[in-house]
Amino acid sequence: MERTRDRWAQWLLERRHGGDEAQLERLLPDLDEFRERVIANAEIAAGDVVLDVGTGDGLIAFAALERVGPEGRVLFSDISTDLIEECERVAEKLGVLDRCEFVQASADDLPFDDESVDVVTTRSVLIYLMNKEPALREFHRVLRPGGRLSIFEPINRFCHEENRRRYYGLDVAPVRHLADKIMARWKRSEEHPLLNFDERDLFRWTHDAGFAQIRMDYRAEVDTTDWAASADAFLHSSGNPLDPTPKEEMAEALDPAEQAEFETYIRTTIASRPPIQRRRAKVYLRAVK
Repeated sequence: MERTRDRWAQWLLERRHGGDEAQLERLLPDLDEFRERVIANAEIAAGDVVLDVGTGDGLIAFAALERVGPEGRVLFSDISTDLIEECERVAEKLGVLDRCEFVQASADDLPFDDESVDVVTTRSVLIYLMNKEPALREFHRVLRPGGRLSIFEPINRFCHEENRRRYYGLDVAPVRHLADKIMARWKRSEEHPLLNFDERDLFRWTHDAGFAQIRMDYRAEVDTTDWAASADAFLHSSGNPLDPTPKEEMAEALDPAEQAEFETYIRTTIASRPPIQRRRAKVYLRAVK
């Protein structure tokens, strides 16, 4: 019998896009941007040792391998054993195992020696830690003098209130009484790691960790999109591994009749392809020890 993957692997490999390949295709341009910007800010040189924290499926780490050359190494670190094993399988298939190391670890407790790496990279990692400062101190500790930190983080607080008002961008005024029952179960910003910080906090924590040079590129935007490839993709996907899908939220908060009413409304609304105003904010941060 096939072993059930942990929640981090389940999300990255399926729940992120609701099992809908068309929805995954819609995510790829953003993923390409994350990889290219994080790699560029890291200024990786041949022979470097790169530590990719929260490596996931290796989006950043495998790109770093192309930069470190035959004398460099990339350390794949993630809290998920399943994802570490997946990256190791890919590395073996690519014939690059001799330049890789795979370690199961949390970002705030890294099992690496002081001043042992040249570069630390992360992508959407700090958002999963309630207390983010210890991780930044760990990044500083393992970097050699002159080492570079390059990270990407979404600033979800920017869109949180809009999500509550319109339920992930959808106008739910006709079923507001049901949407309110669902959202009443949502955690307050200070209780959720994805929402308990903004870009100013991130900059301050990086400075307090001891980094000598810091550059932050912050971008906030509002645009219009049809958001989901399908109603099924929307209902069965989640924006992160810590939260339920809309379908799961409905089951937790509503009785069967209410679930049917709310889901019918959501499906009908998405089928009409309404323009949805989307609010997003993100940070690319580069720091030097």
